[in-house]
Amino acid sequence: MQVDVPELSRADQAACDAFTADLPATLYDEERVDIEPADAPAAAYGDPAIVVRCGVGVPKGFDETASCESANGVGYYIPDEQYTDQGLDLTLTAAGYRPRVEVSIPSRYRPNAGPAAMAVLAPLIKQHLTLVDDCN
Repeated sequence: MQVDVPELSRADQAACDAFTADLPATLYDEERVDIEPADAPAAAYGDPAIVVRCGVGVPKGFDETASCESANGVGYYIPDEQYTDQGLDLTLTAAGYRPRVEVSIPSRYRPNAGPAAMAVLAPLIKQHLTLVDDCN
């Protein structure tokens, strides 16, 4: 599975490396699969893949007025149209943390994979990344 590699500062790269090293072997009962490049700050699970990427930019549509869903103390931004249309792929972004983490979930895993991923990833986000804005 090919993933995009963001340009990161040395500090963000170190935080993302620590975060991705601690990601679980399974996510939503899907096994972790190989990614290219192998050293990307990311992980993929299943086919079609649920992709977790660290070091992403500001999500489209996110600003200081955006609301977030919270799981285990971490707020995740979800674009408005994805709330109402379960047929769309889901993109969750821990937008209040630096570096940011994004989880892309194919629609076939909805509606349960989003909340499951948010809950599993929250402790790792809090452990390895820096809270800069309370997105709750």
